[in-house]
Amino acid sequence: MNDRRKIERIAAWRLYVITDESISKGRSHEEVARLAVAGGADVIQLRDKTASDRRLFEAALRIRETTSNAGAVFIIDDRLDIALAANVDGLHIGLDDLPIRIARQLLGAGKILGVSARSVDEAVLAEREGADYLGVGPVFEARGSKPDAGEPTGLDLLREVRSRCIIPVVAIGGIDRSNAAAVIDAGADCAAVVSAVAGADDITAATAELTGIIQVAKSRRGQR
Repeated sequence: MNDRRKIERIAAWRLYVITDESISKGRSHEEVARLAVAGGADVIQLRDKTASDRRLFEAALRIRETTSNAGAVFIIDDRLDIALAANVDGLHIGLDDLPIRIARQLLGAGKILGVSARSVDEAVLAEREGADYLGVGPVFEARGSKPDAGEPTGLDLLREVRSRCIIPVVAIGGIDRSNAAAVIDAGADCAAVVSAVAGADDITAATAELTGIIQVAKSRRGQR
């Protein structure tokens, strides 16, 4: 059973920033996180498929300090061991990673578990198995930050998932200032970005702009 208070907290998220050193113009995961939090990011996800365990752990400790001081949420991508060792706020996995029920059990009820979904069936399964939020996408064509992301799923999938699932929906994939409001209008609670922030010349300014766009869209939706 999903925790209603946890769902409400996650549904209040606006911008979810994923770090990526391959596109961050020489800036480290820690620097991207610090600058994004300064711009108002609600969530930071540390994602790195190639770093050593020690490097990930040390980065996680430093990012955890940054997010804790700012009241932001810190999520680790894929690596349950690093999430537990660094005592971060949560974990994000795909359906090809650990079974959701096992990840939920090992992570503990108090931590946040996000699960990627590329279809309504995957979203419904993830919710049933214990996910706290759904990462739905790629909504638009990804811009090089994740070459294996697959074909865009479009806004219709966001609408369908929103109509079938109770837990919060985080849209991901090719989102930037030009389309961030559209994913909120389609039913997403939050937008996750990689290139639009980590690849920006001014990370703090890009974060602040996107957060503002999403806040306006969420306020508009709430008034309908």
